[in-house]
Amino acid sequence: MEQVDPPSSVGAHEVLVRPFWCGICGTDLHEYAAGPIVTPQHPHPLNGSVIPQILGHEFSAEVVEIGAEVSSLRVGDRVTAMPLLFDNDCYYCRRGLNHLCVQMACIGLSYAWGGLAELALVPEDVLTVLPDSVSDLQGALVEPAAVAAYGVDTGHVKPGDTVLITGAGPIGALAALYASSLGAQVFVSEVNPNRQRLVRSFGVAEVLDPTEIDVAAFLKDLHGGIGVDAAIECSGNERALQTALASVRSAGRVVQTGLHTKPAAIDPMVLSEHDITLAGTWCYPVTDFPRIVNLIAAGRYPAEKVVSAQIPIEDIVTQGFDSLLDPAGAQTKVLVNARG
Repeated sequence: MEQVDPPSSVGAHEVLVRPFWCGICGTDLHEYAAGPIVTPQHPHPLNGSVIPQILGHEFSAEVVEIGAEVSSLRVGDRVTAMPLLFDNDCYYCRRGLNHLCVQMACIGLSYAWGGLAELALVPEDVLTVLPDSVSDLQGALVEPAAVAAYGVDTGHVKPGDTVLITGAGPIGALAALYASSLGAQVFVSEVNPNRQRLVRSFGVAEVLDPTEIDVAAFLKDLHGGIGVDAAIECSGNERALQTALASVRSAGRVVQTGLHTKPAAIDPMVLSEHDITLAGTWCYPVTDFPRIVNLIAAGRYPAEKVVSAQIPIEDIVTQGFDSLLDPAGAQTKVLVNARG
C-alpha cells in the first residue's frame, strides 16, 4: 500500500467517487502474484494508462463530485461501477458486443484509477445508482454477480432444469444462487471443505465432493442415465471441464466461465456423439448491471451470501491477497472496506 496524489480535476463527463467496499477478484490475485499480465506495461491503446496500477474493479461508492455536463447523477448518490471501457467504434461495439471490444480497458486494471483507494475518478456512464434496498456491501458484488449470471444465462437455464456447477469459488457460488433463483435444481462440485460448507449454507444446491464420488456417474444415475441439462464450469480446472462434459445430457450445454491459465484436454468426439454445445463467456453484457441490481434489490439474487470476510484496507495484504492465494485457505470472497 502507498499514498498517491488524489485526482486534480473532474472532467465534464467524469465523476469523483469515494469507494465503500471493493472485492478482490481472481484477476487481481494473478496481477499481485505474477503480474503484470493484463495491467499495461506500455500505454494502453484506449486510454494511455500504464502501470503502476491501482487495483479494484468490483466496488460500490458514494458520489462526491460531478463534472459540468454530468446529468444522471447527484452528489451523495450511492453507486456501483460497471468497470469495462470500450471504444464504441470497433466491429464488436457496433454490434452491441461492447464487452468484446478490441481495445477494451477496465477500471482497476487498465485505467488511471481503481476501487481499492479512498477516491476514484470514473466516467459517468459506467455508474448505476443503487436503490435504498441494496446495501453498500451488496453494491460491490454486482460485478461478479453479473459474471456468474452471464454464464448461467449462456447455458440457457430455465425453470425445472438440472444444472451442475463445477467450482465453488466466488463465481461458482454466485452461479449457484442465480441458477436457483431461475427455478433450477442445482448441484455443485467442489473439493475445498470450506467452500463446500459455505455453499451448503445457502440451501440452494446439493454439494458433491469429486474426491469422494464420480460426479458424472452420480448425476447420470440420479437422472435415469440422462445427465443434467447444463453444466457451468467455474473453476478453470481441466478435470472439472471434463467432468462437466461427461455430466450433461445429449443436446445439453457446457459453459466455460472460469478462466484457464493453460490449455485443457477434452475429447471432441463427446461433443459430436452427444450433440453437446460447449460455449465460453467473457465478462457480461455491459448493459446488464441495472437488471442485476434489481434482482438483488428484490431479494431474488442474495449475492452477499458469498462474502466470507470483510476487512479494512490496512489489512488487505495479509488478510486479503495472501489469504486468498493460500490453496487451503478458508476464504471464498473477501470484501475490503476502502475507508479503513
